[in-house]
Amino acid sequence: MARIGRFLSTSFGSAVLGGLVVALAGLLLIETGAIDTSDDSGGSLAAAPLTRPASQTEGKGLTVNEIYDRASKGVAFIRSQMTQTTQTPFNLFPQQQQSTATGSGFLIDGDGHILTNAHVVQGAQRVDVQFSEDGESQRAEVVGADPSSDLALLHVDDTQGATPLPLGDSSKAEVGDPVVAIGNPFGLDRTVTSGIVSALQRQIQAPNGFSISDVIQTDAAINPGNSGGPLLDSSGAVIGINSQIASQSGGSEGVGFAVPSTTASDVVSQILENGSVQRAYLGITGGDITPEIAQALNLPVQQGVLVERVFSGGPADSAGIKGATGQGTVAGESFPVGGDIITKVDGKDVTGMDEVISAVNDHDPGDELTLTVLSDGNEHDVTVKLGDRPGRIQDSQAPSTP
Repeated sequence: MARIGRFLSTSFGSAVLGGLVVALAGLLLIETGAIDTSDDSGGSLAAAPLTRPASQTEGKGLTVNEIYDRASKGVAFIRSQMTQTTQTPFNLFPQQQQSTATGSGFLIDGDGHILTNAHVVQGAQRVDVQFSEDGESQRAEVVGADPSSDLALLHVDDTQGATPLPLGDSSKAEVGDPVVAIGNPFGLDRTVTSGIVSALQRQIQAPNGFSISDVIQTDAAINPGNSGGPLLDSSGAVIGINSQIASQSGGSEGVGFAVPSTTASDVVSQILENGSVQRAYLGITGGDITPEIAQALNLPVQQGVLVERVFSGGPADSAGIKGATGQGTVAGESFPVGGDIITKVDGKDVTGMDEVISAVNDHDPGDELTLTVLSDGNEHDVTVKLGDRPGRIQDSQAPSTP
């Protein structure tokens, strides 16, 4: 899959990775599940079936109280214990420190499978799950994780009477639809907040550096500790897994992001069937061309994708796609210049990087993709054989030389 680098067209390209908060366009995107408390101390079932969206059911939908009564028993409190190595002066005596991260998750079937965020359990030596405040904590097995979608699947032997939550069809969600979030913000057990779907088809950055597509934006209050918890529609079906917030203060400011349930359904199915998730990989970063950018940089097209970086040894590199050779400046912003421009994918015009990413997501590793590329003033088709996405984007990977 292509990595995203959206330039002026979006403000949401970065997130917290390993505790590092990256500022972009005046906001901070932070993962919502890793509260350091300084604590010193495989199934065969398919994913839960899709349910009809609230707009296709009779009546006006459930109240927040009704949704909470139905869904809260299936929401889990997750504690991940990990060991972190800290460096001392001159690195002579590295020390190991035990810490605990807390987050949320929810039961998806009767066999004990729990869906959560990958960053909630990343690097954990032990994961414990608790279904209610007075329920017993039990150790959970990490069945599989997909850092590219920031999702992980856990398994427990005892569901303690918790009710599975159905995965809804997030593709049917519309801006303005009412939603409810349930989770454990700041360790507060099974807290409910409500709001609306405030935007669709957002892109956020996964912990491994790749982009997550079709993300749901909501103004339902989401805070650290909500990570992995469900975002439910008015019928009580899960349409998203709460993952990140945009914030200047580090707390909820009404801009939260949830990984769509359609993505989660695919991830769960692959993990249950194969133990891992395979994704197609193109191996570029790029940004949208707008008429303003085209005019300022004297580009020959009004829309498309400026190829910024081509990862060495990747599919695009092998196909001869060229990355930028320099930088131009528009209104104080830097833009790549000298690289190829992608104008079509499989014969269809593209207006920006979102469409290239979606096209790659619709294919499997080994499939071929035809890119129409403008290179040195000449337009031609390039056939790229998509590869397997690596575990993460390595900053040390140098772009290929044009």
